[in-house]
Amino acid sequence: TTVDEAQDLVRRAAAARKVEATRMNATSSRSHTLFMLYITGVHADSGQKLEGFLCLVDLAGSERVDKSGAEGARLKEACAINKSLSSLSDVFSAISKGQKHIPYRNSKLTHLLAPCLGGDGKALMFVNLNG
Repeated sequence: TTVDEAQDLVRRAAAARKVEATRMNATSSRSHTLFMLYITGVHADSGQKLEGFLCLVDLAGSERVDKSGAEGARLKEACAINKSLSSLSDVFSAISKGQKHIPYRNSKLTHLLAPCLGGDGKALMFVNLNG
């Protein structure tokens, strides 16, 4: 309900994010981060209730397992990350082609992002590529 509470949530989420070293990256993200902010307000003059939703997403990068040297738990994480990113790609592809069925339920990531990606949602993407 306050800015301080929101900042505390962001700090806690950042502290919980798991990173591990791989052959490709000393601090490889082992998970995606989603920050979902629901905003409700009341228009002062009309009394109309207004609602909004902001979702900030930091995606873990895809990983070539043969190059990263991921094994054990890191291998499972890499496979899950790659699968969710592929599912996100499938959703973008289906939306851009105007397909009737959008496969939001193919991963937890796409299921959570469905309100942002379809209907009245607007999405803006910033990409940071590291070779």
